[in-house]
Amino acid sequence: MAVAQTFSTRTALAVVVANMIGTGVFTSLGFQLLDIESGFVILLLWVVGGLTAVSGALCYAELGGAYPRSGGEYNFLGRLYHPMAGFVSGWVSSTVGFAAPTALVAMTFGSYLGSSFPALPAMPLAVGLIVAATVAHIVSRRISGSFQSFFTTIKIGVIVVFVAAVFAMTPNPAAVEWLPASSDWGLVGTSAFAVALIYVNYAYTGWNAATYVLDELEDPGGVLVRVLVTGTAVVMVLYLALNAAFLYAAPMDAMAGKIEIGVIAARYAFGDVGATLMGATLGVLLISTVSAMTLAGPRVLQVVGQDHSVLAVFARTTDDGLPMNAILFQSALAVVFVVSGTFQSVLLFASFTLALNTVMTVIGVFVRRVRRVPSTFTMPWFPLAPVWFLGVMLWTLFYVFIEQPLEAVAAIGFVASGTLIYFVSRGRSSPDGPVEEAERPKGESA
Repeated sequence: MAVAQTFSTRTALAVVVANMIGTGVFTSLGFQLLDIESGFVILLLWVVGGLTAVSGALCYAELGGAYPRSGGEYNFLGRLYHPMAGFVSGWVSSTVGFAAPTALVAMTFGSYLGSSFPALPAMPLAVGLIVAATVAHIVSRRISGSFQSFFTTIKIGVIVVFVAAVFAMTPNPAAVEWLPASSDWGLVGTSAFAVALIYVNYAYTGWNAATYVLDELEDPGGVLVRVLVTGTAVVMVLYLALNAAFLYAAPMDAMAGKIEIGVIAARYAFGDVGATLMGATLGVLLISTVSAMTLAGPRVLQVVGQDHSVLAVFARTTDDGLPMNAILFQSALAVVFVVSGTFQSVLLFASFTLALNTVMTVIGVFVRRVRRVPSTFTMPWFPLAPVWFLGVMLWTLFYVFIEQPLEAVAAIGFVASGTLIYFVSRGRSSPDGPVEEAERPKGESA
């Protein structure tokens, strides 16, 4: 009997949730506490980031209904603006977009397990996780989907148990104010708030993951908005609960500037033995994130390869329809990041680059509406969602450029390099590349 060539709605939801819950939420609090020492403002950061992600999800759902093809931003930008915009976006997504976050999650996995079991070296653990996820996703589609759903379910369950245990068992809760003080409002809108928000936005990265496997979803037009919005809303609730638990368990000065936030909070809540066990458990949770990125990311490179013959090797699939070459390439690139980069520099570089990609895509919602391209989903309360998303993201990018110019310039340079590669490869592009918007039939008014 032939194997179905689709992922279930449950798997798509697992991909969205697992792509988001990874490195960011288990590491970024330490960076935020360097400049912000207010429980209310910290939680407000995660609310703002969550609302921004939900707004982005609504925009992507509308675009996915108008341009139903795998590839995410590559597909959207190539049809909204020009094939070059799509190519550059695909270049960003298939390299920095997934390989760098995969490396960051794997590095965090190695760091958490290494802190619990010092005899285990962090770097080999990180590389080993990437290799294991790669093997799981090139064997068969059934194993790929089951592997993802299983580890995502475990991840959510452990987070819920951890949060409940912290509030029930912490012997000496930290003194943290949950309600705003008069001085808290002065922090909102500052450069410190904006830079802290880039870490939060990175933690929410992945809310758009289902659009990368759009061709492989059951009834994509019917389930995409539900998958994107539901997955993002669930993650926002979990993020708020996790950060409240971290702040409740440990004093802020103990976590400021540290990466292993979960281990520190667990030590204060459960003691050294509990911290060891929790560090190992939280490390294991990151397996599903690496798995989700290994599942979703190569689909971008696959679609780019379908449209540009110079990269056609990445469009080849196994008998089960899996883009094995693209998966192997992304995983190899992630390993390079693991062995050659530093955690914070890779995070800031990747955050700025991905933000540029999503900003251009959300602007495309206005383009779609002006051109009246029909969509299976039209977001409510337009233009509230895209205006909120663009306002928050552009404000954040401005301050990051001012405060962290090296990473910002490197990100802009990397995007520019994609333009150069496009012109070099254009002469060898497939005639079946992305259809320009002008060639698409006009539809009903949005």
